[in-house]
Amino acid sequence: MLFFFVRNSRNRYRFFCPAASAVVPPGSSRAKEAWEKAKRKVVNLNPRTLRQEQAFALAAREQQAPVRILHSGLTDDRRLRLKFAFFLQRQRTRHIVVLALEALAVPVTGVAAILPGPNLLFYVLAMIMIIQWQALKGINRLIHLPHEFVADPILAEWEEAVARGDRAAFPDILKRLEEAHGVEKAGRILL
Repeated sequence: MLFFFVRNSRNRYRFFCPAASAVVPPGSSRAKEAWEKAKRKVVNLNPRTLRQEQAFALAAREQQAPVRILHSGLTDDRRLRLKFAFFLQRQRTRHIVVLALEALAVPVTGVAAILPGPNLLFYVLAMIMIIQWQALKGINRLIHLPHEFVADPILAEWEEAVARGDRAAFPDILKRLEEAHGVEKAGRILL
């Protein structure tokens, strides 16, 4: 599986994967219906964050070592490894804090069960917690796996355009990135 570690248009690093991840819904039909509604609401969240969470979740399932990560090649290998390690540690801390806060919110969403209809508040929170948990597992796995960083000329061109602030070049580079690596809607992740 191929992963990407590249700066977005706001000059922040993003970690993503072209493959999509899905969460398995529960078995009962009423719960499944509410789960699907919650899933649709969650999927409409910020695509940059959601795709990054999915990439972390896919990393938890990664069997091959080292993990192949495409990057721009504009940063030397030692510094890139250090940036990636700090990025993973920051994401890990963020996920632990967010999961703890979400766990505190679960009892509050239980009160909404007295309202008629499915408890969408609970299902959306549960979906977000599952996504966060799967991402945290992937982050923990990525921290301990060896990484193989591979420079990609399209990503180098992207980061150079970001550094110059050349927004006119973004659509062409994103289109080539989508075609070359099968990244769907790259603009939603990197813009």
